[in-house]
Amino acid sequence: MPKKILWLIFFTCNLLLAETNTTNKLEETIRMDSFRQKIEAIDASIQDNIWFKRYASYLNYQKLLEELSTVEHESKKFKNGKDKASLERYEKLLSKQESLKQQIELLQEFKNSPFSTLVEPLELESYPKVTNPFAIISALSYIKKIKQDSLEYKTRLDQLSVLVGKLKEKVGLLEEIYRMEASVINEDLIYEAQKELNAFITAQEIANTSYSLHVKKVDEASGRITQDITVQMKRAFNIGIFIIVVIVVSLLLKFAAKRYITDNDRFYTVNKIINFVNVTLIVLILLFSYIENVSYLVTVLGFASAGIAIAMKDWFMSILGWMVIVFGGSFHVGDRIKVQKDGLLYIGDIIDISLLRMTLLEDVTISTYRENRRAGRIVFVPNNYVFTSLISNYTHGTIRTVWDGIDIFITFDSNHKKAVHIAREITKKYAKGYTDIARKQLNLLRSQYSLKNTNVEPRIFSFIEPQGFCISSWYMTNSYATLTLRSTISSEIVDAFRKESDITIAYHTTNINLARQEKPHMMHDAPKSPDEKSLF
Repeated sequence: MPKKILWLIFFTCNLLLAETNTTNKLEETIRMDSFRQKIEAIDASIQDNIWFKRYASYLNYQKLLEELSTVEHESKKFKNGKDKASLERYEKLLSKQESLKQQIELLQEFKNSPFSTLVEPLELESYPKVTNPFAIISALSYIKKIKQDSLEYKTRLDQLSVLVGKLKEKVGLLEEIYRMEASVINEDLIYEAQKELNAFITAQEIANTSYSLHVKKVDEASGRITQDITVQMKRAFNIGIFIIVVIVVSLLLKFAAKRYITDNDRFYTVNKIINFVNVTLIVLILLFSYIENVSYLVTVLGFASAGIAIAMKDWFMSILGWMVIVFGGSFHVGDRIKVQKDGLLYIGDIIDISLLRMTLLEDVTISTYRENRRAGRIVFVPNNYVFTSLISNYTHGTIRTVWDGIDIFITFDSNHKKAVHIAREITKKYAKGYTDIARKQLNLLRSQYSLKNTNVEPRIFSFIEPQGFCISSWYMTNSYATLTLRSTISSEIVDAFRKESDITIAYHTTNINLARQEKPHMMHDAPKSPDEKSLF
């Protein structure tokens, strides 16, 4: 074969080989660029990952430590310098050293591990004991909280898993690049990436172990709390049944009392007693159902009883007073009583007797007419007044009448005997019905009290007073309406006295002696004595 042909063949082979190498290099370059773009995309995607951020802060902390060590070493060289340049350099190094220390102080939590706060096991708070229905709400809130914490921990683990997957992909891409271009730079990149990956894999193993323990604790706590809630719900259901039974029984008792007790006062008292017993039973059921150690409660109350007795003396006295009122029978709803406080009189009808006080509806009486000039008020009388104050009952037991008196003054020259007779007849006439009622009522009380004098007939007295004869008329009247009969009898007596020529009503008069007259001039033709006065 001629040499030219051999040379041509050799040249052609070299040319084809060069073209092939060029094509392969071009393809490798394109692939390397593609791998680098993928690596850049991976780096961009993991920048916001919380695990990567903490690892970057950890690296920054280590970098600051190295830089601080370098600055301290360099500052020692210029510490003893005398020239101006050395001193300026030393001042700059000291300033930089102080700045680095402050930055290191801020990143102090990354001193030992970059993931200490993320991988450490979550400690569960002591779960609340469910001892009553109200604690169920806090127990459910506790379960929700620990499950939310567990979910957040799981979310962090998922982020770590994604990060580890991204870093593995990055290491694989860097290894591909290194195969195509075996350089020191690529080797260093693989080392750094593998270092990061190892750190995150170690953190993942620790975090998975911590999460497994945490899940077991959460499941155990949730199970115990759920069991306690179930027990409390069953207990609440049973207690609810008992309370419903007590309420139903009380309603039946009220229905029976309303049907068979016709007297309103007795029905009111029975109704109050049923309500009190009902509430007491419900409180005792709840108390003994939800107090775990009753003896402890009794001990505490024993020590605290002295202080409670002093601090709540009035309350206890009122409760004892209520027991005396209800079971002693001294006062009942509907009774008319009189109470005095700070010099003021309060007369009214009892409209309610509660555990701590009696409620009065003030009525118009002779006392309000003469003293208070006010009526219609609601007056609250503490029950402890039965021990400390005098309370008058105008309608105790069967009594519904009370003695009332009217005083009318006549002049000394009047026929006082006729006046007494007229007053007696008028009083008997208008008070007869109440007199008969009072006689029957007092006879009914003989079985309870020793009654010596049961005379209830009207009583008329005449007394000598400075302003004349006082005709005092006393009679039985309705305890709830004394003013009505008083007004009627007063008007009738005055009219009757005016019809008699020998009876003169005395009122404010004055005597004037002129020229030693035997008879003094008297206003309204009434004989007068010095400074005669009347009540009217």
